[in-house]
Amino acid sequence: MARKALIIKDENRKKMILKYAQKRKELKEKGDYATLDKMSPNSSPTRLKNRCKVTGRPRGFLRYFGVSRIIFRELASRGEVMGIKKSSW
Repeated sequence: MARKALIIKDENRKKMILKYAQKRKELKEKGDYATLDKMSPNSSPTRLKNRCKVTGRPRGFLRYFGVSRIIFRELASRGEVMGIKKSSW
């Protein structure tokens, strides 16, 4: 499981991105990159990291399901993911 501080930091980034999205868009349209540089780097959407909703793990993230590959496998094995079943041959 990821450290709580990293999960909280990522949530704060999400809030900041939403807060400054309109202002960043306006500055980009004007071409005012000097003011854009002075803004917090955490307000940029590229700083956001996809994390598992259950564990907060940043690697092996499956976008469609919103969880990491490990949690996805556990959920699929238990039959908790609709339309997914374990294959065997």
